[in-house]
Amino acid sequence: MKSFRILAGTAVVPALFFLSGCDTAPTEARYVASDSTNTIVSLDQINIQDWNNAAEKMVASLLSSGVLERAPQQPALMAISRIVNNTQQQIDTDSLVKKIRVALNQSGKIVTTTTMGLGGNAEDPMAKEAAQMNAMLNGEKQKTTLPYYTLSGKLLEDRARAGSTRQVTYTFQLSLTTVKDGIAVWENESQITKQGKRPSVGF
Repeated sequence: MKSFRILAGTAVVPALFFLSGCDTAPTEARYVASDSTNTIVSLDQINIQDWNNAAEKMVASLLSSGVLERAPQQPALMAISRIVNNTQQQIDTDSLVKKIRVALNQSGKIVTTTTMGLGGNAEDPMAKEAAQMNAMLNGEKQKTTLPYYTLSGKLLEDRARAGSTRQVTYTFQLSLTTVKDGIAVWENESQITKQGKRPSVGF
């Protein structure tokens, strides 16, 4: 018998998984819902349910804060700044940021620029070039609309061990800053703690 549990924030969600010679776990690949309890839980990496949980909490916090309603124009324009990865993993931070962007765009309170990026690197270089070409063909100076907000963040991890039991806590931190004054008007963090001896299915 092996035990595995996830601690989300301060809430403890125990889960027991029984393995024997008659293991009922599927031996062939199959589809499972990305937000179900049947996804794989591993200690050595951030799983899809970790991204989903963190994004859901961050979006709920931001939408309920009332900050987005303060922008003079609605929906407010937001740009993505630096998301620092301070974990031991090679991570595409879009796994978290994209989920948050989609939810905010669907709320009708935020739109995201894809032609402005950190260090001049546009997410959509074709759209940026098309805007420049359009301005040139019309004999106009390209107009640049500055974002009202920028979103930045950091991913952290903390590892601990007691005997054969390992524990890892992933911390997702985000800040929303107003460009005009550089003040962070909203900040939050979400923690996911996983504990066990080896990976398992379910949580």
